[in-house]
Amino acid sequence: MRQKLNSIKDLQSLREQILKDTETTKPTIAVCCGTGCQAYGSNHVYEAFKEEIKKQGAENKIDARATGCHGFCERGPLTVIYPEKVFYQRVKTTDVEEIVSSMRNESGSVNRLLYTDSKTKQPIFHEDKIPFYEKQQRIIFGQNGYIDPTSIEDYIALGGYQSLAKALASMTPEQVVDEVTRSGLRGRGGGGFPTGAKWQSTKKVKVSPKYIICNADEGDPGAYMDRSLVEGNPHSVIEGMLIGAFAIGSGEGFIYVRHEYPLAVKNLKIALEQARELGLLGKNILGSKLKFDIQINRGGGAYICGETTALIASLEGRVGEPRDKYIHTAENGLHGKPTVINNVETWANIPLIINRGADWYNTIGTEKSKGTKIFSLVGKINNTGLVEVPMGITLKEIIYDIGGGIPKNKKFKAVQTGGPSGGCLPENLLDMPVDFDALTEAGSMMGSGGMIVMDETTCMVDVAKYFLSFLEQENCGKCVPCREGIKRMREIVEDITEGRGKEGDIEWIQEMSSAIIDGSLCALGGTAPNPVLSSIRYFRDEWDAHIKHKKCPAGVCKSMILYSIIDANCPGCGLCVKECPTKAITFKGKRNPVILDQSKCIKCRACLESCKLNAIEVR
Repeated sequence: MRQKLNSIKDLQSLREQILKDTETTKPTIAVCCGTGCQAYGSNHVYEAFKEEIKKQGAENKIDARATGCHGFCERGPLTVIYPEKVFYQRVKTTDVEEIVSSMRNESGSVNRLLYTDSKTKQPIFHEDKIPFYEKQQRIIFGQNGYIDPTSIEDYIALGGYQSLAKALASMTPEQVVDEVTRSGLRGRGGGGFPTGAKWQSTKKVKVSPKYIICNADEGDPGAYMDRSLVEGNPHSVIEGMLIGAFAIGSGEGFIYVRHEYPLAVKNLKIALEQARELGLLGKNILGSKLKFDIQINRGGGAYICGETTALIASLEGRVGEPRDKYIHTAENGLHGKPTVINNVETWANIPLIINRGADWYNTIGTEKSKGTKIFSLVGKINNTGLVEVPMGITLKEIIYDIGGGIPKNKKFKAVQTGGPSGGCLPENLLDMPVDFDALTEAGSMMGSGGMIVMDETTCMVDVAKYFLSFLEQENCGKCVPCREGIKRMREIVEDITEGRGKEGDIEWIQEMSSAIIDGSLCALGGTAPNPVLSSIRYFRDEWDAHIKHKKCPAGVCKSMILYSIIDANCPGCGLCVKECPTKAITFKGKRNPVILDQSKCIKCRACLESCKLNAIEVR
């Protein structure tokens, strides 16, 4: 049972005691046990390390720790040896004995598990020297690799809850709000609204009670930044909410978590219980007058509940639908009371700003977009994972320097930012700085941080259809422009991909988009046309090819393509015959395979992907 902290002095004493108890030169094996690495079996790897350390009698020489996500998901399971930061990739249980033996005998690293630079072909020993990490600035996400998310002591050892102590001891609520305002922090959930202004609006309302909400209902396809933060460092979010509660005068908070995030919920529950044990949640926190506690609410899987007012409706037990725009949550939020809602990443920024100051935070980023941003880098990219970069970095630096470029020497085509409501940006915008205003001006948005990379095999019309289909299914149906408009747009785009497009369709889509944007009740409808409009803006020739020539240049839209064999290039190896799932390809004569029955071909690309000699033609 942990002893309750009755003062800031108690917190400091506890931190000193933790550091004293753990003060050692023993190396620590940190195994990533986030959801991504767990899918590769990292939990088994961690257990194997513990057993092997015990088996080799090295308990006094080596520690093992299960941590949250380290970001480089493409290379999982990941293991980092601290303090040297030796980085091992794709570690299996069969590698554990060799790693422990090399550490115990100080015989050097296990070279076959090191990351090899794709350019120099040389192994890289240290995590921070790997190109994926070099250009990152992991002020928020970096702690994930050092702490066990189920241990509040680990968080306190790294300075956790010192920002809360600073706010309670030496700042007024007004000063906290002013510090956040001066930092220039903008909401990381999508809209980019200034956080300090939101807090100030809620603070000045003379109504009680006031509520604090953390939006962890991360629903964008391919995005998992918030999940990994909550899984790997839940106390950073809790501390941020505590500081926010002190600033606006709130006594109750809620974390609204996406239903599909069981590990995040598990670690949050543990973190909240530990914080209550220590008196960091409850009454008279650290001997102050602050009274605050947090509840967890799980969403039902509705994408629309990521929208502020729909989330509030869901918390109140009602259908998750947005309400009129003129009603502001700062005055009339949860249960009709003043409410501050920020997303996971925004709350995790707060302790840093209070601890290091607004002036420090202002040195990171651009004039109007301060700090760092965590992006989920996925799609046709060599290094998939989570990256934290300073605002103002270019798309090219993220995609090529950090992401390692496009697999299989394919050509870059587009990058979609901002989730289903973001835009698709072409190659000639790769030098554009990534910040709130630049992305919006280009027809996209920051959103929560999803970044999907596409190569030459991607059809931009098909991409537009995908996002419209997603939003058609996920909109709440409350307002006509969004409900009927998105459906009709999807139908038109679907016709275009199936060879039924006609002159005037693009103009009709653009006109309809304006009506949806102007008439929709919430931001889902207001931004839904973005993927389509940006695709038309930057890839108009591809749309014209579908409509005028009934061709899909990328060879994706099945109604417009035909597969055949180029006999002159075909050696008769039979790979395509083997890979064809419908047996549409058979051998002709003694040598060349050929598609004999077009009616059997489902145009799945299996033959195209298997052929190494360009003997498959898509017409």
